[in-house]
Amino acid sequence: MSSPRALRVAVVTVSDGVVAGEREDASGGIIADWVRERGYDLAGRVEVPDETGPISDAMMRLSDSGDCDLLLTTGGTGLTPRDVTPEATCAVLERAAPGIAEAIRADGLAKTPRAALGRGVAGVRGSTLIVNLPGSPKGVSDGLRVLSVVVEHAVDLVRGRFTSHD
Repeated sequence: MSSPRALRVAVVTVSDGVVAGEREDASGGIIADWVRERGYDLAGRVEVPDETGPISDAMMRLSDSGDCDLLLTTGGTGLTPRDVTPEATCAVLERAAPGIAEAIRADGLAKTPRAALGRGVAGVRGSTLIVNLPGSPKGVSDGLRVLSVVVEHAVDLVRGRFTSHD
């Protein structure tokens, strides 16, 4: 059973192209739509380049604000040299939640072997759950479908609001 209060969700889009205005933030838009469709509150939406410092800074600012229960990133989780979102995320996490990232990857692997190339991570900073999603719109949609099943319970646990084991 989840908290009656709506989750506050922040989105960090990691993309040189989006920051430069060369590409639309389709994946961030999908996340924002998911937030609204589920009745959650969009606590912030930030676009940063594929650079460790700006990614980590955005995640720390949003999670440390106290205004964000769930922080979702999109982009920068692949194998190219500029894909540094997992490293930036690990630098700010206090506790890992590997099962979430594993579930997202496992779901993707059922559809395409290329999902094995994703390096997204998940974990907790303070009282915020942070989850890396892929940068592709399809990967984001698939990841959100996986998260939909567990995210409210996970956030309740992180926030210390729910501890029974039904």
